[in-house]
Amino acid sequence: MTPFELVPLLDLGPLLPELPEFLAGLALLALMWLIVAKAVAPRFEELYERRSDEIEGGIRHAEQVQAEADAARAEYRKRLDAVQAEAARARDEATERGDLIVAEAKQRAAQEQARMIAEARAQIAVEREAALTELRSQVGGLATTLAGRIVGESLDDDERARRTVDRFLAELESQPVCVSGAGE
Repeated sequence: MTPFELVPLLDLGPLLPELPEFLAGLALLALMWLIVAKAVAPRFEELYERRSDEIEGGIRHAEQVQAEADAARAEYRKRLDAVQAEAARARDEATERGDLIVAEAKQRAAQEQARMIAEARAQIAVEREAALTELRSQVGGLATTLAGRIVGESLDDDERARRTVDRFLAELESQPVCVSGAGE
């Protein structure tokens, strides 16, 4: 016989079991199957079911926690937006209030400046009148003395001296004044 010939299927030779051994093997296989089916498989199913429930419960819990986190994040975002809007409004109010304060300060400064200028002008006018009065009396005294020397008679008469001084000052005021370097 060649190695490539077909061997009959049932001819297993020494591997062919005896009938009692074969039946004992089948009985043990059936017994093992019953033990596994009645004792081991239900425990595995119960363990599988419990693990499946735990996993599904964990997933549900994770989804619930995720939903709570999303809600908390949305609430946080909402509050943050409200706080930012409040801060922007407060900043705008502060800017407006600052602008108002600056405007009021400018107005007060302008009023104070106008008051100070008016006081300075009044003071200048008073000092000018005082200077003019003093100048008139000095110029009058000098003019009277000079006129007395030129004319050769005494001008001690107050009324006459005053008329002479007034006439002299009127002539002086009617002449154009040429002052070099004056800015007025």
